[in-house]
Amino acid sequence: TGINAIMFYAPVLFQTVGFGNDASLLSAVVTGTVNVLSTLVSVVLVDRVGRRVLLLESCVQMLITQTIIGAILMKDLKITGELPSNEALVVVIMVCIYVAGFAWSWGPLGWLIPSETFPLETRTAGYSFAVSSNMLCTFIIAQAFLSMLCSMRAAIFFFFAAWIVVMMLFAMFFIPETKGVAIDEMVDRVWKRHWFWRKFFPTNGKEIA
Repeated sequence: TGINAIMFYAPVLFQTVGFGNDASLLSAVVTGTVNVLSTLVSVVLVDRVGRRVLLLESCVQMLITQTIIGAILMKDLKITGELPSNEALVVVIMVCIYVAGFAWSWGPLGWLIPSETFPLETRTAGYSFAVSSNMLCTFIIAQAFLSMLCSMRAAIFFFFAAWIVVMMLFAMFFIPETKGVAIDEMVDRVWKRHWFWRKFFPTNGKEIA
């Protein structure tokens, strides 16, 4: 999603579109506050509306905001690194909406869903791999973001928007709904019945056809 880069480098991002030092720091505080409050929304809704609804809704929300941000920057960001004040404000608002979408979906659910995925026998190893993969990708994006921002400029938002499309397709076809399913029943009630993942769960020594 690019959320780590945006949260890590929010002051740099807002300076790029023309905010001063103080305004950039204040904008970063605002996005951080939105992140915290939106995570609470996820806590309230995740077991009411389900995981897939939040994941798919947020993909649409993040895709729209990333596209709008990229379009504004590509159209009006000057060589001097400034936007008209009204458009800079729109960028900040779009970033906040983007952060909110991530914070009530892929942010917390990126930790919840892996904890529900693995059977008891492999849960420790599986969840360790999921966490390690998350941290590795975070490290790579954090190291690469500034160079990408300088070289790609507005196109970096279209780059992340393309990955959001991939995420949406993955959530649509490969992530089953786990709302209301007990952890110890997850394999039998969810994963063994999924059109794709069931082939990886043997029954009586055989794979499910």
